[in-house]
Amino acid sequence: MVNPAAPRLDIAIERWPIAGQFTISRGAKTEAIVVVAQLSQGGLRGRGECVPYPRYGESAEGVAETLRGIADRVAAGLSRTDLQREMPPGAARNALDCAFWDLEAKRSGKRVHELAGLPSPRPLTTAFTISLGTPDAMAEAARRASGRPLLKVKLGADGDPARIAAVRAAAPAAQLIVDANEGWAAETLGANLAACAAAGVTLIEQPLPAEADDALRDIPRPVPICADESAHDRASLAALVGKYDAVNIKLDKTGGLTEALAMDAEARRLGLFTMAGCMVATSLSMAPAMLVGQTARVVDLDGPLLLARDRADGLVYEGSLVHPSSPVLWG
Repeated sequence: MVNPAAPRLDIAIERWPIAGQFTISRGAKTEAIVVVAQLSQGGLRGRGECVPYPRYGESAEGVAETLRGIADRVAAGLSRTDLQREMPPGAARNALDCAFWDLEAKRSGKRVHELAGLPSPRPLTTAFTISLGTPDAMAEAARRASGRPLLKVKLGADGDPARIAAVRAAAPAAQLIVDANEGWAAETLGANLAACAAAGVTLIEQPLPAEADDALRDIPRPVPICADESAHDRASLAALVGKYDAVNIKLDKTGGLTEALAMDAEARRLGLFTMAGCMVATSLSMAPAMLVGQTARVVDLDGPLLLARDRADGLVYEGSLVHPSSPVLWG
């Protein structure tokens, strides 16, 4: 039954070209495919954007179909609180959860941070990603970005010690973090960790496959290790203690801002410091993640910087300094 006071849900799949090519250990892509959920009510609209994650069996078409399947529940009065029980964590719930937050802000005349009981967000320094390639290609990319304070270096293939050494030589003043995207093995872990330590790397994301990360309990960690593919929502955190030092909170994994904020608090309670991460996407994806970034030790919200163009009214980036969103965009 339709509730005349409930919002209408519309879904769109959008394609945003990437500037060049984005390459990680699992492959390369030349465009970001996002799904946008829009809630319309009384002349107001709330939007949320997600990036389906093939690593977890998600596709744009599948996520859009999942959201269309819950549209009748939304029309009958499903709330954001109900949503946490009705949908599992993942990209589909992220888009709808963030759309609910945006619409709540528009209806109330308050910003999302106020509704969530958070302080006013401040600008943040984001990492800038260097895609996986040959040592020479990565060194050249690092040289072009060497004026940025924080670089995220994609690794996860044979020859990674040479890659990280080349990047360090090309960007001697930048802080480096590494993302192996599950591309290392237990047999090479020690050598790769040593190479990263020698290069002054300050954090390494997900060096081993999620299903094989118990090996992290048994090896010295000269550089702090951050869980990414091993971390999803609050339920995944307890198993990370003793293997990881930090957790990368991404809204497409948590299923939205609601769970991301709760996960952030729980991670810190367990002694894990946090990183605010993203997929390659537009500013509409980054805007809610900016609130998670306020308490994170490391911020990686450079998605729009990797695109050929961003959406109108996108986040303002001054070099690597990213400013909170305007309410025209989100929240």
